[in-house]
Amino acid sequence: MTTLKAGDKAPNFEAKDQDGNVHTLKDYEGKKLVVFFYPKASTPGCTAEACNLRDNWKIFESKGFHILGVSADSAKRQQNFKNKYELPFPLLADEDKEVIQAFGVWGPKKFMGKEYDGIHRTTFVINEEGVLDDVITKVKTKAHAEQIL
Repeated sequence: MTTLKAGDKAPNFEAKDQDGNVHTLKDYEGKKLVVFFYPKASTPGCTAEACNLRDNWKIFESKGFHILGVSADSAKRQQNFKNKYELPFPLLADEDKEVIQAFGVWGPKKFMGKEYDGIHRTTFVINEEGVLDDVITKVKTKAHAEQIL
């Protein structure tokens, strides 16, 4: 699990989205940014979470928020996920897990008695100064926008 907490400086990152566009923390200087990490595109929980953010996109926009989704999926898989669910925000394809590691969301998980390494569903709310305003580790996939806002 991440050791980052509210008040910490957000880690610098650089990764390509589903279309090959590069995103860095510096691109969002002076802007509010939500970075949500999810285990796998098009799985039920991740779809519920992304669609909840999509359905509340206008509210996020009106409050000046930008949103980035991040998983270790390929750019093609991210693009399919974005297109299928008409997601209005970029999805970073962090196949080498550099961004995932920088935010500390990779680690041991348990599912049906099996242990394995994977992405912990975690959301970071970053303010205009690049400081973490909130770190949400207990994500409610169907009501995630409410948790953030």
